Amino acid sequence: QVQLVESGGGLVQAGGSLRLSCAASGSIFSINAVGWYRQAPGKQRELVARLSSGGSINYADSVKGRFTISRDNVKNMVYLQMSSLKPEDTAVYYCYAVKGGDDYWGQGTQVTVSS
Repeated sequence: QVQLVESGGGLVQAGGSLRLSCAASGSIFSINAVGWYRQAPGKQRELVARLSSGGSINYADSVKGRFTISRDNVKNMVYLQMSSLKPEDTAVYYCYAVKGGDDYWGQGTQVTVSS
């Protein structure tokens, strides 16, 4: 079992920055991949960024050049640095992990970007 707890969401003006954090219980060293999804009201959950255990990274086209995903295996943390935020980035952001073929999700953290 893996438990994920997000933090760092909040209200920010357009053009601002936020850093989301995700604390994983246990060691994330053996986790195959970690990442972030988001879900805006009335929309489907979408991938924001994904980091594999091998180090490959995928970003949604909409966030490329603005968001950066990283992980700290010692602290068991996953981060999402978000810059140049836009109102369309407003959503609940979820941390996720894949381990042994199973998906694990955090409870989500709200990010609201005002125009």
